[in-house]
Amino acid sequence: MSTRRSTISDVAREAGVSPSTASVVFSGKTAVSDATRQRVLEAAAALGYTGPDPRAASLRRGRSGIVGVVFEEHLGAAFLDPVKTLMMDGLTDAVAPIGAGLLLLRDQAPLGTEPTLTTAPLDAAVLVGCSGMLRESLAAVTARGIPVVVIEGDAGEGIPRIELDNREAQRQAASHLRALGHADVAIVTLPVRAGRERGWLAADEQVTIDVTRERLAGAREVFPDAPAYAAQRSSIDEGLAAGRALLADPGARPTAVLAQSDLLAAGVIRAAEEAGLRVPHELSVTGFDGIVVDGLAPYELTTLVQPAADKGRAAGQAVAAMLAGEVAASIRFTCLFREGNTTAPRP
Repeated sequence: MSTRRSTISDVAREAGVSPSTASVVFSGKTAVSDATRQRVLEAAAALGYTGPDPRAASLRRGRSGIVGVVFEEHLGAAFLDPVKTLMMDGLTDAVAPIGAGLLLLRDQAPLGTEPTLTTAPLDAAVLVGCSGMLRESLAAVTARGIPVVVIEGDAGEGIPRIELDNREAQRQAASHLRALGHADVAIVTLPVRAGRERGWLAADEQVTIDVTRERLAGAREVFPDAPAYAAQRSSIDEGLAAGRALLADPGARPTAVLAQSDLLAAGVIRAAEEAGLRVPHELSVTGFDGIVVDGLAPYELTTLVQPAADKGRAAGQAVAAMLAGEVAASIRFTCLFREGNTTAPRP
């Protein structure tokens, strides 16, 4: 029995129409009569033909139809973060009109077991952050003429950047706490570099992840001596662990905590409740992101609201522009400060 894949010519022959007519039934680019469409679809069903071979279409276009997306963190952790999910939704929406799909990639794979940024057949690449080994891979990608866009990172001159005003936004939250009279303030940061375990951040420790570094710099413009505790990822559990560490010594507790994400802030609040502290009367807490955190009621976080979906959408639009031979500009989004009921004057 033959295993040859049926072609559009086979379908046309079976339906008694020309190959071009059969083709437009599947492409939808030209109107055909309902009777002709039905005849072609019935012939296709009889032959087991499911549509044009996407690989052949890619060869004709000279494109793969793939936009690679590379995260600095482990993919499992990234998709537990609502901010990343919203961003990916915006990115997907923006590349859909150009017929592209997203391929999630690792920068490096053991023994070449899976596609990576440097080996996958990509039309374009979106980097979520850009530091460490990822920068080393970038030269090989740009040498292939593949358009690259970076969300929240710096990939060098000539590569469009989609970013937030992280430093200024975090400085605004810190200034809010200072205006409330707080002086003993601690910081809970996002991961400072890949692979680092959670724990206290040394004063001279290197922070290679751009978002973390910028938000930390903004906080320390207001509180230069504030101790910082680094989380392994943005999650409530990590915020709980950080909060327990910050509040462990009753004689040296801060009166306020600047958390670099809303999930971390929610965890700090849980740690405060465990320690018998009332938020915000005995401990003020700020977050960052402006997302909905399940189970946080009756608290409404004082936070910075970021346009996560708009960031992803802007990156996708930049990709589409570059693939069309146009110049894509860098975009800097502004966060909105939103005061909730988790901050109050210093006790």
